[in-house]
Amino acid sequence: MPTIETIGVIGAGTMGHSIALDFALHGFDVRLYDIAEEPLARAAAHTADALQLMVEEDFVAADQVEPILSRIRATTDLAAAVADRDYVIEAAPEQLAMKHELLRRLDGFMRPTAILASNTSSLPLAAMAQALSPARRTRFIINHWFNPGHLIPLVEFSHFGETSDEVYAEVAALYRRIGKQTIDVLKDVAGLVANRIQVALAREVFSLVERGVASPEDIDKAMKFGPAFRNATTGPVAVADFGGLDIWSAISDNILKDMDNSTKANPLLRAKAQEGNLGVKTGRGFFDYPPETIAETKRQFLRRLIHQLKASAFYV
Repeated sequence: MPTIETIGVIGAGTMGHSIALDFALHGFDVRLYDIAEEPLARAAAHTADALQLMVEEDFVAADQVEPILSRIRATTDLAAAVADRDYVIEAAPEQLAMKHELLRRLDGFMRPTAILASNTSSLPLAAMAQALSPARRTRFIINHWFNPGHLIPLVEFSHFGETSDEVYAEVAALYRRIGKQTIDVLKDVAGLVANRIQVALAREVFSLVERGVASPEDIDKAMKFGPAFRNATTGPVAVADFGGLDIWSAISDNILKDMDNSTKANPLLRAKAQEGNLGVKTGRGFFDYPPETIAETKRQFLRRLIHQLKASAFYV
């Protein structure tokens, strides 16, 4: 089976630069593309900050920072970014027309043997693949990462469509080399698996806030020190087995009829978005984030993820 050694990442935004960093952390030669120098410069600054935090947390040795950074080469030339790459993952905005144009160009620039992947979680594989040649469709796969990509272990694979078994095996071997936990999504459903679970949870969370059942602070506390505490080491299906499926069946009958079953975003969530209260990036969401605290708030979030990633190795 061929071995993937060189990586191209298309899009240097939130996900793209983090994906590039994770491959570089594990010794891969990476080319990172964006349409202009400005997003590439931002990506370089974010990458340096992320590595500095990992050094502070004894997750990366200080003398490895420069070698890691040197393995990421930025470019605004799309052809140069992918022409000699074994594996290319696009992390462009979730717009089908934009994806079509980008995928068509990538198909033309990449080697016939190279594998093309998309980081999408919301666009159907078949719809995106329409932009590709028949040969490339057998070497095209969804690999959905989670933010921040260099710290969250999960990657979801599309195990459907025209992709060959050989390609699945090659890509799975690649992700094992960088320590990822992967799952095979067997049907093309919107949101794949993890985002569907996350959105189902969020629907009830926002409903509880809207109904005034508990404060946002207490709802977060209920999750962190209740279900999420347990789910950090044990998945929800196994939790049900431990609790007893007869108990879970009875509880479901009692509670589900009173739970939110809406098919649109919660009105409170939509109102906050329309008001421009978008969370950390605007300084206000369900909580307030004074400008002078935002940088440290983000760093503390990442520190917790680093600690969790260290601990999670015990449970794999």
